[in-house]
Amino acid sequence: MSRLADALSAHVDQVVLNPVRRLLLGSALMLFLELALIRWLGANVVHLSYFSNFVLLGSFLGIGIGFLISRKPWSALPLTAPLLAVLVVVTLVFPVSIQRRGSDVIYFTAMRVSGPPVWLALPVIFLLVAATLAGPAEVVGRCFGVLPALTAYRYDLLGSLVGIGLFTVLSLLWAPSVVWGTLVGAALVFLNQGARRRLLAGGCALVFTAMLLSETLTAGVSWSPYYKVETHPSKAGPGALSIWVNGVPHQTMARADWRLKHAAQQYGTPYARLPHLPLDNVLVVGAGSGSDVAIALRKGAKHVDAVEIDPRILDLGRRHNPDHVYQDERVTTHVNDGRAFLESTDTKYDLILFALPDSLALVNGASQIRLESFLFTEEALRSARDHLEPDGGFAMYNFYRENWLIDRLAGTAATAFGHPPCVDVFARHQAVVTVAAREGNQACATGYRPTTAVVAPATDNAPFLYFRGGGIPQMYLWTLAGILLVSLALVRAVGGPMRSMAPYADLFFMGAAFLLLETKNVATFALLFGTTWLVNALVFAGVLVVVLAAVETTRRVRTPPLPVVFAGILAALALAWAVRPEYLLGLPFVPRLLCATLLAFLPIFLANVAFAKRFADTADSQEAFGVNLLGAIVGGCLEYVALLTGYDNLLVVTAAIYLVAFALLPRDARRSVLTRSPS
Repeated sequence: MSRLADALSAHVDQVVLNPVRRLLLGSALMLFLELALIRWLGANVVHLSYFSNFVLLGSFLGIGIGFLISRKPWSALPLTAPLLAVLVVVTLVFPVSIQRRGSDVIYFTAMRVSGPPVWLALPVIFLLVAATLAGPAEVVGRCFGVLPALTAYRYDLLGSLVGIGLFTVLSLLWAPSVVWGTLVGAALVFLNQGARRRLLAGGCALVFTAMLLSETLTAGVSWSPYYKVETHPSKAGPGALSIWVNGVPHQTMARADWRLKHAAQQYGTPYARLPHLPLDNVLVVGAGSGSDVAIALRKGAKHVDAVEIDPRILDLGRRHNPDHVYQDERVTTHVNDGRAFLESTDTKYDLILFALPDSLALVNGASQIRLESFLFTEEALRSARDHLEPDGGFAMYNFYRENWLIDRLAGTAATAFGHPPCVDVFARHQAVVTVAAREGNQACATGYRPTTAVVAPATDNAPFLYFRGGGIPQMYLWTLAGILLVSLALVRAVGGPMRSMAPYADLFFMGAAFLLLETKNVATFALLFGTTWLVNALVFAGVLVVVLAAVETTRRVRTPPLPVVFAGILAALALAWAVRPEYLLGLPFVPRLLCATLLAFLPIFLANVAFAKRFADTADSQEAFGVNLLGAIVGGCLEYVALLTGYDNLLVVTAAIYLVAFALLPRDARRSVLTRSPS
């Protein structure tokens, strides 16, 4: 223990060797590790299905604290590899998993789980993530201390782009977790200085890499860009396979004839409710491993467009579906988001099926956006109606498990199509909602009557299908309050009295506003171009590129005073609020992309010109940047306000926070006009 204490309290050399190289590697590691932890922990801890931005907020706290530590004579970096080893070992040895098996579990219900309870698992994960990220952040912070502020910020952004680019490539290649761990371990060994520290980092890297290798080599385990995918033999007939994602049963791949005879009644119901429907052209959204496509072919479909967002699950269907459905010449597969496919095709269909499209996961960095969020809005069902032939029909089915949700979806279909749908409810809340373009073509078993108070349809502005309205659920409020209290206590312990950070209060609010702005842009691009992993990676990378452009502009060009820049931010936010995303949906792809890019990135560019001007004049760039990152934690908590305001009005909240930041600007900063920063 004494040696460890000596290592931690040893004097840290104020002159960092090779600061640019260390800054690039440290910032790349920081972002790569953050993304890897979001993906990996979300795949192994079921509780995180409820709190998609939990690991993100822990990362922001750790990075902010790392910057504050970088001003100290002791180092947290030697602890990063041991802490990461503890996090990986604890997660794999004490997993949080679903106790029950079956395809009727969806995450938003109360699930019986094994492993540590939520009140223990979440705080431990949050603190371990924060402590783990503090080390790489400290490396970056020390480089900020020896480089001019904007020069350091520039290389930090370049390193972050490398980190997100590398992780995106690995996602494209379906790389397993052991690859992520190996790269992180190598970076930690390189960043630690001194034989003793490198030996400690290397030993711990071997531990967590070995654990990840064990996970990777487990039979049936693979990774897609969205999930940790596991396959198990199933009793659902010959050749059947059970597919689990992120520890939750997702779908069963079985023969069409077995499913129609022995499985849930929902699979054949759409065809019974639309008995005179021609099946020349069928669209299946959520095609998965191919069971619903096989049933459509069995019912006489002459051509099927099969849309599936996850390429790995589609690949499993190609390899193992017992009906060999994806080898059938009548089937065309599309790896795409269902709503994005509808908006991009001019094809008319006799039947459109939304076949159990429940992602069981949320999009990283956008707390309330699920992969299928924009598929069940009123506008989405209107789009489906518009893609039907005059005698066509639409159906959606799932194991909804909540009567109010069935009634809400039935009400959404009635609003979109202009007449009541057929609603069939079976055991365990299996339900099928079927509606024809012409009401006379429906053959309902009984007239539909809601059993609960019908919740208004979800919309593109508020695509929260599983949110019944009212206030933000107390489960979220208590959790977010705990995050803020823990963050406040840790910042006070590491950074000292809060009054020492008061000069940078404006940067704190800039950080909060910027994260809200990023959240809104993720939601907008998800609606306009799909919730695919690639779209989200491009949005995050685009944000970094725009921030880098703002920094370079501030370094090289005479920019207006901050009051003028803040006025530009408010004007850009007002423009983005006035031009709603739905106005752009009807545009061809290129004009839609250009307009969306301008509306989304103009306020980001101006906000970062303001930040860069203010940051360049700070007396302590390490503390200033750390305070800005800590503000992002508050912004992450405020993401949940979108449940009440919708995404469009989130821009109003963002504008209000920027006004607070402007009000807190030091007087000298308001008057200064930065020409060029020393480089």
